[in-house]
Amino acid sequence: MSDWSPFPHAGVFHLDAAQVLQLWPRLHAGDVEPVPDDAAVLQAWVLFHNGEFERACRAGLAAGAAGTTVANKATAIYATYLEPSEKRRLELFREVATRAEQQIAQHPDAPNAWFWHAYALGRYSQGISLAKALAQGLGNKVKQALEKVIALAPRHADAHIALGAFHAEVIDKVGVLIGSMTYGAKKDVGLRMFQQGLRLHPDSVIGMVEHAHALLMLEGERAIDEANRLYERAAVAEPIDAAERLAVDLAQAELAD
Repeated sequence: MSDWSPFPHAGVFHLDAAQVLQLWPRLHAGDVEPVPDDAAVLQAWVLFHNGEFERACRAGLAAGAAGTTVANKATAIYATYLEPSEKRRLELFREVATRAEQQIAQHPDAPNAWFWHAYALGRYSQGISLAKALAQGLGNKVKQALEKVIALAPRHADAHIALGAFHAEVIDKVGVLIGSMTYGAKKDVGLRMFQQGLRLHPDSVIGMVEHAHALLMLEGERAIDEANRLYERAAVAEPIDAAERLAVDLAQAELAD
């Protein structure tokens, strides 16, 4: 029996391979993932976009090295939104980080190998407390990996957004002075990263949500109105796939709180 929780909107998305290819530019506007030339990898992406995250991970791994990115994205999105056990979540993020590190060793110029390495380490860091993670040197690894993504793929909107979140969270946890001197975290750089990410991908639901989070961390009550506008826009977005549906759910939950 599977130990992965099911996508809560099962059956809402039922894209086939032809539809995924047709929608590819919109589906991958955030991560600029190239269209796969392997049918097995494409089928793994079909499973991912329909919310069958465990099957997508297994199919990606079964497809060999070319399927690593879809396996990592399926695992990371599942762990972020659906895994109920904190212990298991951290295990899944470690798995993604390890696979991505191996992928980087084989394909150092693959932007999404670096991105999922950074993403997994960042989420793992949040799980063990960002302050503890920073003390272990994980913060600098996340920052450097995201900067590498942007150097390799300047139009990688998700990397800009994630780097903006990094700057905001570090400043929120350790303060402006230590954040800047020790980790190179700066408020203006973080906000600029969000602006650039949303300029590259204006319809990024998770980008809107993360930007709202960051504004509240960096500017407090002064940013409540702007943050709520971002949450509201994200909450009424029409999701194109399962991952985006989960981001819309998150925005709606933030508004409810």
